[in-house]
Amino acid sequence: MIIPDSFLWTWFALAALSTAYVAWDNFGAHNPEETVMKWGWVLITVYMGPIALALYVLTDKEPRPGEHEAFIRPLWKQGIGSTVHCIAGDATGIVAAAVVTTALGLPMWVDLIVEYVAGFAFGLFVFQALFMKDMMGGSYRVALRSAFVPEWLSMNMMAAGMFPVMIFLMMGRDMRAMDPLTPQFWAVMSLGVTVGCFVAYPVNVWMVAKNLKHGLMTARPAAAPAAIPPAVPRLPAEALS
Repeated sequence: MIIPDSFLWTWFALAALSTAYVAWDNFGAHNPEETVMKWGWVLITVYMGPIALALYVLTDKEPRPGEHEAFIRPLWKQGIGSTVHCIAGDATGIVAAAVVTTALGLPMWVDLIVEYVAGFAFGLFVFQALFMKDMMGGSYRVALRSAFVPEWLSMNMMAAGMFPVMIFLMMGRDMRAMDPLTPQFWAVMSLGVTVGCFVAYPVNVWMVAKNLKHGLMTARPAAAPAAIPPAVPRLPAEALS
């Protein structure tokens, strides 16, 4: 079955609108989330469109001022946050590698190896260790060591969902999906990331429950110190008589 281009372009338009809203709500309306998670939501919405937008509204968008901490507390929401953090980094590496490998016409088995390595490397060295080092006391090495096993587990689950989608849809279904200049290629990437996200979700819930990964967070600006009113000058006693 070949999906009409008009449907694909409609999906891409919805993804663009969804991404614009998520970016505005995080950076314009200042949703009280950590910066790394804000970027995670933006990236994941680029790939997953309205699906990611729905997840964002259900799990991380502050419903009313001051309610973010209680709103994100449930474990299932924390698991979504952990998965988004993983997928945002891994998917970016995979998609970037897929653009290069498919453009070069490399065999599918080579594609998958390069994409796995690129996804794991970008997710671990950049999105996990680099962006999270401040939460680890400012040490990149400590952050890298702490993130290695959780990132490896999550990446494997994502690949288990994403790679079969790519193999099935790119090999024989519609050969246009092998060309990064076609909407079919980006549709396969979008579907693959979406499937990978849901496959990786259970292991991320488990890792959050075991304190192996963080989920959603709340980051509020420090309260400004209260202004001290100027002292009222005291009049001499003779002026009051």
